[in-house]
Amino acid sequence: MFPESCALFIYINLIVTHMKRYLIFGTLALILNTGFGQDIPQSQVPSLIVNSFQQSFPKAYDIEWEMDGELYKVEFETGLTGRDHDIWYDKTGKMIRHKEEITKSELPKKVSQTISRDFNGYRLDDIKKITEGEKVIYTVELKSFREDWDVALDAEGNILSKKID
Repeated sequence: MFPESCALFIYINLIVTHMKRYLIFGTLALILNTGFGQDIPQSQVPSLIVNSFQQSFPKAYDIEWEMDGELYKVEFETGLTGRDHDIWYDKTGKMIRHKEEITKSELPKKVSQTISRDFNGYRLDDIKKITEGEKVIYTVELKSFREDWDVALDAEGNILSKKID
């Protein structure tokens, strides 16, 4: 009788251990899923927002919609090179924020001058223009052999933030 009860005890212990793992992993998956935007089909986006988006970006492709808190976020590409864009709209269809990939030549002269002066010899990568209302910020990854920086600048070339990456 002892060997059978021992086997039963081991079997029950295995089941409980696996159930704990599934519970832990399931909880983690739920937490991670709610921490980020939730993808939604375009049919669930108010037509006011879809129309506003389509009027502003009629040639957009690879379009993906998601909810980001109370805002509708659309990720898409434009142009032959697939320039990335992220736009956040409020429920009235007003564009709240627009983040777009740009090239080095599209940076304002003052921004380029600051980068050349303060980060001479660095290579520019992942350049973004972020517009929120009237405010425009440029973010740039600057890379060298020794170190990398993430830098945010305003249109006048003032450094708003910089952190070593």
